[in-house]
Amino acid sequence: MNMKRFTDYGLSGEITRALSELGYEAPTEVQSKVLPVALEKKDLVVKSQTGSGKTASFGIPLCEMAEWGENKPQALVLTPTRELAVQVKEDITNIGRFKRIKAAALYGKSPFHRQKLELKQKTHVVVGTPGRVLDHIEKGTFPMDKLNCLVIDEADEMLNMGFIEQVEAIIQQLPADRMTLTFSATLPEDVESLCHKYMKDPVNIEVIAKGITTNKIDHSLIRVEENDKFSLLTDVTTVENPDSCMIFCRTKENVDKVCDELYENGFPVDKIHGGMNQEARFEVMDDFKRGEFRYLVATDVAARGIDIEKVSHVINYDLPLEKESYVHRTGRTGRAGHAGRAITFITPYEDKFLEEIEAYIGFEITNMQAPSKEEVDAATDAFKEKLSELPDAKTDKSEQLNKEIMKLYFNGGKKKKLRAVDFVGTIAKIAGVTADDIGIITIQENLTYVDILNGKGPLVLQAMKTTTVKGKRLKVHEARN
Repeated sequence: MNMKRFTDYGLSGEITRALSELGYEAPTEVQSKVLPVALEKKDLVVKSQTGSGKTASFGIPLCEMAEWGENKPQALVLTPTRELAVQVKEDITNIGRFKRIKAAALYGKSPFHRQKLELKQKTHVVVGTPGRVLDHIEKGTFPMDKLNCLVIDEADEMLNMGFIEQVEAIIQQLPADRMTLTFSATLPEDVESLCHKYMKDPVNIEVIAKGITTNKIDHSLIRVEENDKFSLLTDVTTVENPDSCMIFCRTKENVDKVCDELYENGFPVDKIHGGMNQEARFEVMDDFKRGEFRYLVATDVAARGIDIEKVSHVINYDLPLEKESYVHRTGRTGRAGHAGRAITFITPYEDKFLEEIEAYIGFEITNMQAPSKEEVDAATDAFKEKLSELPDAKTDKSEQLNKEIMKLYFNGGKKKKLRAVDFVGTIAKIAGVTADDIGIITIQENLTYVDILNGKGPLVLQAMKTTTVKGKRLKVHEARN
């Protein structure tokens, strides 16, 4: 791996400072290969496994190249799921925090009119799922004339989920003079042909892993009858005693059933599937990311690109029927250099699906015996002790970055003809404050939010109580959200 530092790429001080506070030390292999090419604004096709640091490899160039003074979106990132759209938006916001980069997420099951209002404000980067992005394009609520970069993230999953036609429809509406980056764990023919059709002499980058999954994951297989699965699950979790575990089922009915039974057995558990409303899904993912419970039961909706720190075990309660899903599910563990365990339950008649998976990943998954009664009995006390303990709190990588930020609320916005530059000009004149202490500014019709950085929030709050903005006296207080 080319172990450069982030300071070697000629990035602005605002970006390198954010990366440092986010705990990004040295670029990963995919980042060290992508950054120099992307910063030259060349088209790129990147094949790299899940968990390799792909988001930052495009997020850093997008934030670096974005012009803060331009109000209309300059970059569009397409993702296959809502959860991934929100995560990518958060990552880009964090990387661009000190440059005041504003990102918006567009996805279904969320009020269209709210997204429409957000797109009317200064927005540098839009992240979204294909259906909702296309909806905004067709209704004329997504201005695209300043768009100069398209990122297609998890392109193989777009294909699996039937989104490729929508992706093509979006591409056909975009300015032809743009940079296009495609990221994919695999490169099926349809994705390759899409790249050739819509990209200009793309540079191909492949980060080769041992096989298609990371060598940090220990894969194993247990043969079981369908009716014995839940009993096997409790035995396996008792013996393995995971710190943090994701359990994958094929259907939401199975997720509900397994989660309920685990809860009745005293497991600290929650669930996520496509039948839940969006807010509930986000809440569960946030709680799991923070380490508020150990076991998450999920359908494949939680397998695609979601970055959760230190998941020690993935258990495929139901064997995935699509070979790609196996890679995405097991890729939730063994991330960022940590070791992980992936244990798959297989019932009679599922061997043909297993053969497809093994051919795809390039190795045979080791058979292991179900835990014996003696092993379960010997492990029970330690298991029960851990069940009664709270899991270790997982550190949010943005915690350090955000701890010295105060969000201020002002009761004036567009209707009072206020612009971001008016707030920057006024606040930067306060003694002890500079423009570098001002973060993202969100101006709505009747209100404005301003992030104040570097612990200067209380100072600015006090000063703005007696200072006018563009001659207007505004009420100001610390925002509650």
